[in-house]
Amino acid sequence: MTKKTLILIGFIILKFVLQYVLISPEYDLQRDEYLHLDQAHHLAWGYLSVPPVTSWFSYIIFLLGNSFFWIKFFPALFGALTLLVVWKTIELLKGNLYALILGALGILLSCLLRINTLYQPNSLDILCWTAFYYILIQYITSEKPKWLYLAAVVFAFGFLNKYNILFLLLGLIPAILLSNQRKIVAQKELYFSLILGLILIMPNLLWQYNNHFPIVHHMKELAETQLINVDRIGFLKEQILFFIGSLFVIFGALYALLVYKPFKKYQLFFGAFIFTLLIFIYFKAKAYYAIGLYPIYIAFGAVFLSEILNNGWKRFLKPVFILIPLLLFIPMYNIAFPNKSPEYIVEHPEKYKKLGMLRWEDGKDHHLPQDFADMLGWKELARKTDSIYDLVPNKKETIVLCDNYGQAGAINFYSKKGIKAVSFNADYLNWFDLDIQYKNLIRVKDYDENNEELKETSPYFETAAIGGQITNRYAREYGTTIFVFTNAKININKRLEQEINEEKSDIIND
Repeated sequence: MTKKTLILIGFIILKFVLQYVLISPEYDLQRDEYLHLDQAHHLAWGYLSVPPVTSWFSYIIFLLGNSFFWIKFFPALFGALTLLVVWKTIELLKGNLYALILGALGILLSCLLRINTLYQPNSLDILCWTAFYYILIQYITSEKPKWLYLAAVVFAFGFLNKYNILFLLLGLIPAILLSNQRKIVAQKELYFSLILGLILIMPNLLWQYNNHFPIVHHMKELAETQLINVDRIGFLKEQILFFIGSLFVIFGALYALLVYKPFKKYQLFFGAFIFTLLIFIYFKAKAYYAIGLYPIYIAFGAVFLSEILNNGWKRFLKPVFILIPLLLFIPMYNIAFPNKSPEYIVEHPEKYKKLGMLRWEDGKDHHLPQDFADMLGWKELARKTDSIYDLVPNKKETIVLCDNYGQAGAINFYSKKGIKAVSFNADYLNWFDLDIQYKNLIRVKDYDENNEELKETSPYFETAAIGGQITNRYAREYGTTIFVFTNAKININKRLEQEINEEKSDIIND
């Protein structure tokens, strides 16, 4: 085994270790993770929230026991593979051992440590961006058509994971047309590969068509509730923070793509970088959507810097450039991960506020970063729902109806009573079982200061009561209330079906 291979294995092992130690046991899973894990029980070619690939991995996790280890294993794996692809890109670009270490450190000690702690499509999305760019470099280097077909497969897989990869294509097309590589347009293999990619994503496109393109509704809702709060200047500031320890490497890559002779045939990557960022800015995208853009430029920059630092006094800068990401990781370790208790963060808010981490999607500052607050209160909710469910008569005729997908997913994940909670929110809209004739309702409601739910719903049941609330004041779900209604005086199923149809009608109309 060579020295290079041993170092690579060391980086990968360290990557996995860090992903597990950066999460304090005080935190539950994050809101989105519960939804993705529940998709394992409803396999389909598409969902209202995401394309199908996440559900495939969720099914594997379910078969492996749904444990915390396996839930966190797959995003860690995708992060490790991203590091591996960058390593292989550096080797392809003829980078030396120093370049390999510099590039690996840049990927390891970056925002990917945070992204890879969460079981969401983002980790695989970043891997697919990086792998696609690597394959494009392979094609430019060898001009072998097989790389075009492989690029189509990777793009299709990325598309079936997260539609965000379309931004890669939108940024790449003008970059290719304005570069010497536009000759690719004359290659028939390009069009065959495009057909292959279209065939691979067709099942999801058909699902979108058959369900009246809910992605349009989802994007409209996203724009109205979240993207409207996106500040374009803030977007650019966050780009700097994502790979701050390797910022000089990325700038080095952009400079090298313009002037460094060995990179002349890869100059389209300079245009791709600029065009892709401009498109993200134009659409007021969330800052993290662009993370997949950067790893490949760390590879270019590491190779370039390793060459220019080889001669004269510049050699003394080599250890400095290695130390920079290591030193900058220390403050990142202390603030960017859920490895501090909620109480600690509340008592030391200054550094979090300074970086804008306390600002949520509603545009307001809160006690904790939104992702951290989204990792609290779920076990409490499930435990209290189970206790109430135990007291309800005719359990098989009881429906647990939640306000949002996080509540439904958390109850389904943690429940020890086999509860299958539903919601009119996100994918749960399609998962109601109306074959059961419901007579009881457990209603999980967002913070309801005046108990309006009790006033509005109790007339339709013989008994009504408040069963409990989430009391963790740092949880995003703080105050969420559990109402219980038994022995319905009306046909609950008919009312549920009506509301489901109204929700689906809204999606269709959008």
